[in-house]
Amino acid sequence: MAGKEPILALEDVNVYYGAIWALKGINLTVDEGEIVSLIGANGAGKSTTLRAISGVVRSASGRILFRGEELMKLPAHQIVRKGIAQVPEGRRVFANLTVLENLEMGAYTRSDQREVRRNLESVLDRFPRLRERRNQVAGTLSGGEQQMLAIGRALMTRPRLMLLDEPSMGLAPLLVKEIFSIIQEINREGTTILLVEQNARMALQIAHRAYVLETGRIVLEGPARELLDREEVKKAYLGG
Repeated sequence: MAGKEPILALEDVNVYYGAIWALKGINLTVDEGEIVSLIGANGAGKSTTLRAISGVVRSASGRILFRGEELMKLPAHQIVRKGIAQVPEGRRVFANLTVLENLEMGAYTRSDQREVRRNLESVLDRFPRLRERRNQVAGTLSGGEQQMLAIGRALMTRPRLMLLDEPSMGLAPLLVKEIFSIIQEINREGTTILLVEQNARMALQIAHRAYVLETGRIVLEGPARELLDREEVKKAYLGG
């Protein structure tokens, strides 16, 4: 990966919510094929970073480059078209639509219907439980199934980069393991991943590199395995 342009680069990105300075000069890169984790306490700016990349919140200054192209002035739907999909915190499936309808909504920017069908079959192959429940209303699924549906819906956009926001939230430990192994599988098959996760230990175990955020600033960065062994990371995020 050395010498190659990163798939994603944030350069001195600042975001404000009214008078609150939420992101303070964020600089980070993600290389093609990596899993990069953002860890930090609640309110550190992790989700805001993802929202700035996907165009849901506007950055006040700085640059966000995806495959060398500036994203800052693009609307969110055009950013999806470029190849970035976000799996939002809290899953946010369309509760009143069926599993199939939710997945089809993921392909709303695409016109190649034959490819969409093929993509749909591969998502249902990956998530057999979604195939079983394909005609079930999404609001009646368990939390784990809804998380699988949210990931499946993102895969329907055929992303080059997937932004995952707290995928383990509210899930039982066994399901967390399953979701994390699905994330690794998706990455092995060629999708680059930027992961925001409260479960810092799990996030660092599957990531190649990681950044630690505190109150809107990056305070540490490096190979994920090294950060796992850092005393200050252990004390602050790994329970000692």
